[in-house]
Amino acid sequence: MSATLRSFVFCLLFTLCSIHFVQAQPNKGRFIKASIGYGITLPLDEYNITGSGFYTQGEYVIGIRKWFGIRPYAGVIFTSPNETVTDANLLQYKVTAKAFMIGGKARIVAPIPYVAPYFELGLGTSIGSFETYTPATHIKANGVQFHVPFSIGLAIGKKHDFELEFTYYTYPSLEQVSGAMALGFTFPINR
Repeated sequence: MSATLRSFVFCLLFTLCSIHFVQAQPNKGRFIKASIGYGITLPLDEYNITGSGFYTQGEYVIGIRKWFGIRPYAGVIFTSPNETVTDANLLQYKVTAKAFMIGGKARIVAPIPYVAPYFELGLGTSIGSFETYTPATHIKANGVQFHVPFSIGLAIGKKHDFELEFTYYTYPSLEQVSGAMALGFTFPINR
């Protein structure tokens, strides 16, 4: 079994086990979160080469405590080469992603009224096409890729319904990071 397929199977099992585990938690708190934002891709090396485009994601939120929750997610990102490169020597290089992402992450939040900062970390896989072409890196890949999602943000409002966040997906095998500056809205499933 290839490393990519093992990563995909591991992330799928992690997500399914997380969902099953939290079903038994005594505190009920089920929500849906929808996010949309400005997508970006960056190489892991130090060159000023970026891609930009569109990002959207949906999450099934399972609030275990006021300060902790599990979040299976699915989303897409589409980025194209950024044509505003300031260094003429870097014009032929690009970093792009066109992918469907799925996985699970955990959130730790400071339950402060009206403005609650949070941090998220998890595991996931992406299916799509990726390119990291810099002076030091030449990677073009299609198919399933392992990623590590992490986010920082603020949940805003009386019920923390609105979110402003920076969310990123690190692809170690592609030597790139995809991400977004996003706005989100959370609503309860059962009122």
